[in-house]
This record gives sequence, structure tokens and C-alpha cells, in this order.
Amino acid sequence: MILGIGSDLCDIRRIEKSIERHGERFTHRLFTERERARAEGRAHRASTYAKRFAAKEACAKALGTGIRSGVFWRDMGVANLPSGQPTMELTNGAQARLEAMTPPGYRAVIHLTITDEYPLAQAFVVISAVPAAG
Repeated sequence: MILGIGSDLCDIRRIEKSIERHGERFTHRLFTERERARAEGRAHRASTYAKRFAAKEACAKALGTGIRSGVFWRDMGVANLPSGQPTMELTNGAQARLEAMTPPGYRAVIHLTITDEYPLAQAFVVISAVPAAG
């Protein structure tokens, strides 16, 4: 069953300007250490950050809260499964919200797709519930 759906479209140029203007203050406020390490190792780091920004926005929408109600930017981080498929890792308020919206006897699965084509980055998040094993 689907618990939440979210999407976001982000202008990469906006992220470029924020990085130019605020530097680490911006990246450390919004992105996890893992996300920063991945972005800083890329030739087009603003595109990498923009995709992750869009993913966070989409995830917050799928959670039904937006960036409020105890859900903060760094509570949501883009990570990759061993296959390379992107997903979201939630902590703190975002994890608590996910647990609250997951019915008893089920576990939540977060599906994420991200893409970019300059000057835009896009993300879709679907949160589904599947029966818990054993």
C-alpha cells in the first residue's frame, strides 16, 4: 500500500548561487556528511546537491509534513543500495514520522528516483508499506 508520494523540481542555478554565497554554511545546514562527501567528489557538484535537495523536498512531501513538525533537512539523506539504486535514509524526526505513518504489522519502503538535465534537477519519492517479515 502507498503511504505517501512526493515530487520536487529544483533549479540547479539556485543551488549554485547558494553555494557561492554561503559555502559550507549552506551545505552543512542541509546535507548529511555522506551527501557532502559524494557531491564534493563530483565535477558538477551543484547538480549533485540539487538532486539531493529535490529528494529531500519530495521525501518531506511524501511524509506529509514538509520541512516542519520536527522534520529537518539533515533528517533525510540520499543513500545508495548495494545495487546503486538511490533511496532515502531517515533519522530523528523524519524517522519518527515514518514510523507513525506505518501501520502495525508493516514496514515502510522508500522508493526514490532522481535525475538532472541542466538547469533542472528532479526527484520523486514513493513511500509504501509491505507486510513485516515473521
